Amino acid sequence: MRSHVSVLRLPRGPDPNGRGFDPNSPRFIALCPTTISASSETGTDSVQIREEQRARSALRESFLRTLIAMTNKQVQFHMHERVKVEAKFGASDIDVLNVQVSELHTPIGVQKEALLRCQDVISYSFDL
Repeated sequence: MRSHVSVLRLPRGPDPNGRGFDPNSPRFIALCPTTISASSETGTDSVQIREEQRARSALRESFLRTLIAMTNKQVQFHMHERVKVEAKFGASDIDVLNVQVSELHTPIGVQKEALLRCQDVISYSFDL
């Protein structure tokens, strides 16, 4: 008897011909809210915008460095129902909603490659 397997589709990235996500799209607005209105830019607003962009840039760089540091490291994930699994961290999608891992050790066996949904993960730990 065949069983159906659901397919998880990752969010699409920026348009390859553009310079990033459309700032007017609902997805961009939901994921990247700004504290400063971009509609009216005055001299003081431009200073605030530059400061916010500088802060966002520093946070993004820190986040990317963390992802790079985790790549190919052994990570232990604590999941619901007190399940603990170990795997080598591979990558994360842009929204950190899914994590790609290799050599996933589960209670029922080893999976060569897997995609973990972050909503199923309670916490994780890794050794530097």
